[in-house]
Amino acid sequence: MTNHDEVAVRPLTLAWVSRHLGDGERTVETEVLHGGTTAEMRRLTISTGDGNTRDLVLRSFSDPFYVGHAEDWLHREAGALSLLTETGVPAPGLVAVDPTAAHCEYPSLLMTHLPGRTVLDDEGLETRVPLLARQLVAIHALSPAERPRKYVTLTTADTVVVPKGADAAAWAAAIDVIRKPAPPYEGRFLHRDFQPGNVLFDVPPSRPTDAQITGVVDWAVTSWGPADLDVAHCSTNLALLHGPKWGLRFAEAYEEAGGVLAPLPSERLYWQVRDGLASSEEVQLVAQSWREAGRTELTTRVVEQRLAAYVTALVDTLG
Repeated sequence: MTNHDEVAVRPLTLAWVSRHLGDGERTVETEVLHGGTTAEMRRLTISTGDGNTRDLVLRSFSDPFYVGHAEDWLHREAGALSLLTETGVPAPGLVAVDPTAAHCEYPSLLMTHLPGRTVLDDEGLETRVPLLARQLVAIHALSPAERPRKYVTLTTADTVVVPKGADAAAWAAAIDVIRKPAPPYEGRFLHRDFQPGNVLFDVPPSRPTDAQITGVVDWAVTSWGPADLDVAHCSTNLALLHGPKWGLRFAEAYEEAGGVLAPLPSERLYWQVRDGLASSEEVQLVAQSWREAGRTELTTRVVEQRLAAYVTALVDTLG
């Protein structure tokens, strides 16, 4: 078996994968997939025994910090993938899950591999943003028989990290916003980490305006809550990847696609700044993952500056 990384699939995990393959199938190659921050991701090439191959994706939680959350996350992801097979949302198919590492070295999930790739470049953004918005509207339209658990937000006014050089008055106003109780909302099925790094595209090289979404991945924190929260999360990521104006643009695109957001500017501001402020605690980690994915110019300082400007723009626009 060929491995394109210094760490091969571990023996117990590989044996577990083999038990979930078809007759005559075996794993012949593994490749690390970069861009994730919580779990190891590998593409497994499976020989089907007739001269053909197919691909699966293995997700394993090995970091001690994240292993503690893995059972919950993998149960939720497995449930979401099972639900999504009956919808038009392009998501991986569940093959097997071992949330407590009863069979594998670490908690793991095996799923089908989707075509396409993540696209984090600035080029073609005008085409991709409306596609992202329409896809998120479709996710929020899902009405599962059993709702996922209520959304969780961990950031508080005391945990926010104000970037160096940020507009002090604007950031103080934003922090004051999340001291207040959450506004009322109509619940929706949330992806909870919907952002460009979790969306796959097919972009024809000669016709970038014909880009299409081929998949949405990473359903480990699906939740029930306000549509604004998913929109805010994608908005923040777009602002940090491409500049503050794109964070502001995404909420407009979501409404243009038929999505419904909170009726009052003050309510929208609450969710938007809550997600933006949450990112202040993770700037270094997020910037590193994007550099590993090819955006080498996105240093921690560049991302901090974009976040500072974005939160200020939110306060100026909605405050």
